[in-house]
Amino acid sequence: MNRRFRWMSALGLALLLAGGGAAWAPAQGGMGDPPLQDLATYPQGELDIRTQGSSHRFRIWIADTASRQRQGLMFVRDLPADQGMLFVNEAPRPSYFWMKNTYIPLDMLFIDARGRIVAIFANTTPHSLDPVGPDVPVKAILELRGGEAARRGIRAGDRVLHSAFR
Repeated sequence: MNRRFRWMSALGLALLLAGGGAAWAPAQGGMGDPPLQDLATYPQGELDIRTQGSSHRFRIWIADTASRQRQGLMFVRDLPADQGMLFVNEAPRPSYFWMKNTYIPLDMLFIDARGRIVAIFANTTPHSLDPVGPDVPVKAILELRGGEAARRGIRAGDRVLHSAFR
């Protein structure tokens, strides 16, 4: 089967072949995009970021599967200041993200295996296909509302406290 149709349901493929593909296209995704998961189904938790003299707590969704990592915060139209999404790699590796189908600017915090922020890419451009990420191995990436890191004084070198960093 053509890669374009890999994520399509049998009903979606039947509608497309019958000439009704546009009616099938999901409200939040495009043709060929995997089915979207409700963020409420993602594991959730909290993490703290320790800055010089302050601590900042965030409620997080955890992108713990390949499909959840592919979806990330795509199609989200608003993100509260105290919420984010954590992507955890099995082992540290260089990681790059893009903003395809992402409607809001995000701050991307790249975190090493010890829980130290090694790089921050602030206010990433919605819908951009340009890869974002440092050329160093990271254990995890935290996405926050665009501008939130600067607003809270979060910088490279600050520490993230979460069970992913033991």
